[in-house]
Amino acid sequence: MYGLATSSLKGLPADSRPREKLLSRGPSALSDGELLALLLRTGIAGKHVLQLAQELLDRFGGLSGLLHTGADALRQIKGLGPAKRAEVVAVLELARRALTQQLEQKALLDNAQAVRDYLQLQLGNKPHEVFAVLFLDSQHRLIELEEMFRGTLTQTSVYPREVVLRALHHHAASVVLAHNHPSGVAEASNADVVLTRTLKAALTLVDVRVLDHFVVTRYGTMSMAEQGLV
Repeated sequence: MYGLATSSLKGLPADSRPREKLLSRGPSALSDGELLALLLRTGIAGKHVLQLAQELLDRFGGLSGLLHTGADALRQIKGLGPAKRAEVVAVLELARRALTQQLEQKALLDNAQAVRDYLQLQLGNKPHEVFAVLFLDSQHRLIELEEMFRGTLTQTSVYPREVVLRALHHHAASVVLAHNHPSGVAEASNADVVLTRTLKAALTLVDVRVLDHFVVTRYGTMSMAEQGLV
């Protein structure tokens, strides 16, 4: 693709090097591949770093897919040694912690996009279905996210009693429910609606509000509250 023998960014013309482009034009001027190449720094014999970066993006379904990929999957990529794998995984953890900090310091209802981004980082690329609960304080700030159940969501696989107990444990005033659809379809099923209503009724008994239920995929999120389903 780039026709360069060297595997590092130094082999590029000065005006094409991602670092120089970022400093002169800003990070938004760089493609996903160029940003990833900056992180990787060098390629491997016969493969320029930009080619390696693009190969990673193609293999894992883009930047979002790559950031949701664990160290074990990255170990299968030739040329990604322990240091590079650690750096890629560290980027995901930094993003997660930054979003967590935002949600702990500011009401979720005032930071809807951060909530969506956070849930996508946590759940979007999981290969199996996961049901999670964000427990919130009286100011709608995040106390804790817990992944509580795995598997296809039904009234028999998600236990309202357990959700109530965890809400009481955290002294939560409200919750946001979330689960992922590995199929990539961000739509609520009839089972999702029934489950939401069941949990809402159970939590109301202990004075805990259900604010929303998000359906999460690797491509985006769907708010059941916005659809009038909560």
